[in-house]
Amino acid sequence: MAPWTVMALLALFVWPRPAEAAGDAAAGEKVFLKCRACHQVGETAKNAVGPRLNGLFGRPAGSIEGYSYSPANKNSGIVWDEATFRDYIKGPQAKVPGTKMVFPGLKTDQEIDDIVAFLKQFDSDGKKK
Repeated sequence: MAPWTVMALLALFVWPRPAEAAGDAAAGEKVFLKCRACHQVGETAKNAVGPRLNGLFGRPAGSIEGYSYSPANKNSGIVWDEATFRDYIKGPQAKVPGTKMVFPGLKTDQEIDDIVAFLKQFDSDGKKK
């Protein structure tokens, strides 16, 4: 096998990919403290200033019953997957202009990795998977 082929295969399987970066759910729980002023997660979570975030990944934006979303969010066409959430949480207003979410965003990849790991634990009922 040619050396460039080996390098290409190594890059394909070993090179870190941001959308699949491993986060630490315990560290993500601490990062979530920045979100708790507006959002809740877990079995007793309710809508607050922002919607509850149980079962976020795979859910269409603007779809939590009982929460009053901005038209920008409701009509965004977003289905929350990890890559879209990562982009959004860096700067919500940039990703969805007109959203009610005034959060300035998370700035480090590690915080984003950790909050993703934390949120992925919760199913739509708020139970940990």
